[in-house]
Amino acid sequence: MPSPDPAGAPASPAASEVDFDLQAHSLHSDGALPAAEVVERAAAAGVRLLALTDHDTVEGVEEALAAGARRGIAVVPATELSAVDEQNEDLHVLGYRIEHRDPGLLEALADFRSDRRVRAQAMADALEGLGWSVDRQALARAARAGGDRPVGRPHLAAAVAEHPANRERMRAEGLDEPSRLLEAYLIPGAPAYRPRTRPTVAEAIELIAAAGGIAVWAHPFWDIDDTGEVRARLERFCDWGLRGVEAFYPTHSAEQTRALCEEARRLDLLTTGSSDFHAPGHRLFDGFLAFSLYGCQPRLGPIAAG
Repeated sequence: MPSPDPAGAPASPAASEVDFDLQAHSLHSDGALPAAEVVERAAAAGVRLLALTDHDTVEGVEEALAAGARRGIAVVPATELSAVDEQNEDLHVLGYRIEHRDPGLLEALADFRSDRRVRAQAMADALEGLGWSVDRQALARAARAGGDRPVGRPHLAAAVAEHPANRERMRAEGLDEPSRLLEAYLIPGAPAYRPRTRPTVAEAIELIAAAGGIAVWAHPFWDIDDTGEVRARLERFCDWGLRGVEAFYPTHSAEQTRALCEEARRLDLLTTGSSDFHAPGHRLFDGFLAFSLYGCQPRLGPIAAG
């Protein structure tokens, strides 16, 4: 993999030289595959350093570590925390190299998943109030599929989109798949969206650090469009203990990627990247090593150690 030089340093590694992918999801959150199969697919794609980053849970980490040992690739114990910050109600903070058995971490994650369940219930009620039918049994199955699985907006969108009573309305509104329904009804400002209440970004960073981990802001330009605002948030989050930013991401443009690397160099932050794998056939996130460096050099630091 590219050497961990300072973030943003000039480099031009070929795509084949990129062999890390530091965000992926399994059936323990909003992915479709068992954790071991996620590792198998990553290894087959040429990934040598992988992080399983299920939302608000570490349930798949042991399985992923065992699969990584069998396949001869390094798996980083990790999670992805959904957090709130000012007007942004769903920023994501990745925690790498966490002690995934830490009692304090496990207790906090259980609390966050409880908050997710309350939120999902409120959004389901709102969708029904808007005339949609919601398959509550499908939501219950989703929650059981990965143990104490956090139920998120993708599960809720699927429980509506796949309900037979909604087919005609889905066609009439041009919603050809669950992700389209999510964008129309379940994002901030949409009619059925309901905000999270916890944790804040500062609390997420603190929790990751307490579990011995490295906090990294995930895909900043997925949630915030303005480069100046992203830079300001990075500086503020850095003051709270943030140690890195996910600069390399499938939907980040060359300009956005370079801006993140430049700011990371100024703030002495790590720069990571991922394809954010969710499932085969996913509209956006269906493979590995699907991001570009745009001439920048990753800085993985202790995430790549060990």
